Amino acid sequence: MNQLPDRTVVIGLLATLGVVFALVFWFVRLAPPTEPPMLWRQAPGERAPAARPGLNAPRPGAGEGSLI
Repeated sequence: MNQLPDRTVVIGLLATLGVVFALVFWFVRLAPPTEPPMLWRQAPGERAPAARPGLNAPRPGAGEGSLI
């Protein structure tokens, strides 16, 4: 059995790598991320301020006209 010329082997390897590269990026682009991107002001485990109970609750005795 005869050996393949070097040029044929190199072209086959480059074509295979190109196809794998294209398939990986095609499927990564088609699959959107499952979680929203982290905002730059948000810590890794922190939720939005409105979702945390009691954060924006009014203080007792701090009604309108109060000097507190």
